[in-house]
Amino acid sequence: MRCLPQSKISQIAGNALHDWHAEIVAIRAFNRWLLDSCRSLATAEAQQRGPNVEAGLDASIWLRQRSPEECIDSSPQPFAIRDDVEVFMYCSEAPCGDASMELVMAAQDDATPWAVPSQPKPSVESTASAETVAEPSSLRGRGFFSELGIVRRKPSRSDAPPTLSKSCTDKIAQTQFLSLLSCTTSLVVHPGNAYVKSLVIPSSQLVPESVERAFGPSGRMKPLQESTLSDWTGGYRPRWLSAIPTCLEFEASRRQMTSQPLIPSNLTAIYTPHFQETLIGGVLQGRKQFDPRGASKICRRGLLATVIEVALIVGALEVADLLKTSRYRDIKESGRLAPRRALKSEVRKVLAPDGWSRNVGDDEWSFHETDQA
Repeated sequence: MRCLPQSKISQIAGNALHDWHAEIVAIRAFNRWLLDSCRSLATAEAQQRGPNVEAGLDASIWLRQRSPEECIDSSPQPFAIRDDVEVFMYCSEAPCGDASMELVMAAQDDATPWAVPSQPKPSVESTASAETVAEPSSLRGRGFFSELGIVRRKPSRSDAPPTLSKSCTDKIAQTQFLSLLSCTTSLVVHPGNAYVKSLVIPSSQLVPESVERAFGPSGRMKPLQESTLSDWTGGYRPRWLSAIPTCLEFEASRRQMTSQPLIPSNLTAIYTPHFQETLIGGVLQGRKQFDPRGASKICRRGLLATVIEVALIVGALEVADLLKTSRYRDIKESGRLAPRRALKSEVRKVLAPDGWSRNVGDDEWSFHETDQA
């Protein structure tokens, strides 16, 4: 499945990933890399080019500390990605969800459209419990593949426990407006340059009409193109994704490994210049799923702990106090995240006008509940 059933979300207290599809792991690892680089840069500055000078200089290639004049009330973050840095994302397969539906149809022996069952329409921003997630309004996995331009849930297997994790297509679509930053990372890094410029996808996996429909300004996100820039605050701006075809294929893809059978692995490998990890089931290999000692550096609690470190180094004591004393839910609902929260609500209304079932349950914990981070 590579994502947690909704019935288990409330048990993890920020210590496990909800979703470990490759695209989501890459985005979360990017957030951790940014935070580790901020810490290196801030430490070097604080020690006036002391023992961490090399790490600080390396971080400064990509990041910069913002001047006091830039840190206004609507965008107070102390760090930003440099203006001459662009972000690209390579995906060895078309992202699951709407951007891959034509490929799914082409792979069918019988591409006759399935009849879509009628479903009740939930209210916008509706919540759900383990007892009510069996039939949310979004379609599950690759089923009903003829239905296009809609939100889909993971996983694709019909015999797997139900989840409320949205497809990689839907999550990447949101980053065009919210940036790649998680809510906690956005407290210390300005979102202005934290957008993917282009997806790089093997030619065999790139269907232009799929990408345009899923991400483009003439597709399902068109209403957000028509909104005025005056409505966007906090450094957020629409950044429409382009897709670049490449002949570069992942060496272990199904298209490359034609001479021997492929056996999918349950391992997730993470690498940044700062750390390496191997995960199984969203936690460190060898640890039980809800054991705090198995928490990855890219889980909610791991990212939060690093944001607190960065905030303390740069003297953002108000941010550090908020993060150390509040429940995760209260952090997301804080005034500092109001511009992001309002924009996220508008994006979800466009993606799912009949209602967006939120994957809630992992937000009642707080950092001070445990020393493990």
